[in-house]
Amino acid sequence: MHIDVITLFPEWIAQLEQFGVVGRGLRDARLTLAQWNPRDSADNPNRRIDDRPYGGGPGMVMQAPPLARTLERIRAARAKPAPVIMLSPQGERFDQAWAEKLASTDGFVLVCGRYEGIDQRFVDAHVDFELSAGDVVLSGGELPAMMIIDAVARLLDGVLGDSRSAQQDSFTQGLLDHPHYTRPEQALGENVPDVLLSGDHARIARWREKQALGATWLRRPDLLEALALDTRQHELLAEFIAEQGTTREPKPKS
Repeated sequence: MHIDVITLFPEWIAQLEQFGVVGRGLRDARLTLAQWNPRDSADNPNRRIDDRPYGGGPGMVMQAPPLARTLERIRAARAKPAPVIMLSPQGERFDQAWAEKLASTDGFVLVCGRYEGIDQRFVDAHVDFELSAGDVVLSGGELPAMMIIDAVARLLDGVLGDSRSAQQDSFTQGLLDHPHYTRPEQALGENVPDVLLSGDHARIARWREKQALGATWLRRPDLLEALALDTRQHELLAEFIAEQGTTREPKPKS
């Protein structure tokens, strides 16, 4: 997979190669990453790529021509066409389903905006999708872009040390993840749940699924509403609720 990023801060995006499993994936060429600075496609000596918004108002707007020329350079360098994705608070919220969808492609182009935004003419002419990191406004698209690259990269073959890690992540099956424990057996005044020490893999799998259902019920009931739970899952969830000693509506953690 190859990912191109249009950004005013290419050195920032390039830091992904230095850290974590994504860095290992890049160093092992499980995926490749290229950064493109639109200032390199500016048509003025100052490499300026922004101007005041028509109609007045605060801030500056990224100009369409330098971005379009940058995209032309990317398309000339790519062997195949790739979707162009702009990071924007107005976009569809990025989630695990989007990560899986993008991981099944040969790659994509991420456009990181800055200032007050990007000239709409570039968006209309070249952007295929707009994605958002959530209902929040950031200074630019670089952090959401790195989040997307990380989420997608960990789904690629060979990036994680054990592919089962990605399969068991939160949201992969539509649920939050179950709790995790490691050595020592007693820590901070609490013991590891006995079932995890039993060696009974069927019991452990059942406990983990019940905890995942319960955590989702407590913290993200909206996710449960979107799932069609089978009879066994309904039974596990009922057990979890009974073990809490309450039938109250779940409340998010404060």
